[in-house]
Amino acid sequence: MGEATSGDGSPGHAVFDVAAGVRALPETADTMVADHRFTDDPAASARVFRVYRPTPPHSHDTCDEYLYALSGRCLMRFGDEAPVEVGPGTLVVFKRGVVHSVPAILEEPMVFLSVDTPRRAPRDIRFAEAGTGTPDTFMRQTE
Repeated sequence: MGEATSGDGSPGHAVFDVAAGVRALPETADTMVADHRFTDDPAASARVFRVYRPTPPHSHDTCDEYLYALSGRCLMRFGDEAPVEVGPGTLVVFKRGVVHSVPAILEEPMVFLSVDTPRRAPRDIRFAEAGTGTPDTFMRQTE
């Protein structure tokens, strides 16, 4: 399964095994997050990612994120608002530039299906406080 192309070579349609993408995520990681990308088109990227440890407040400059929790439970915080609990079946939506974090993982594995519009480049992360992370300490990608 994966991307199919139309007659002119451009992407036409795709069918992905999300569960296989989740299984491809490592059990542990040195980074806060690891992801497995299904699509990486300029208009949007689709991926699954696992959160391994709490993430400090950060934002993304280039995309809006649509996160659907597949497993686990965590607290998510947006700006200075009180944290909200997120678990399986929860859809979380936030626009580019919105500062967000995962201050606590309550149940593992914390896995999300994410659609980013437009595409989210892997290094598109801006930490709210200097010294709390880098793109390299934040996310590991898997094939």
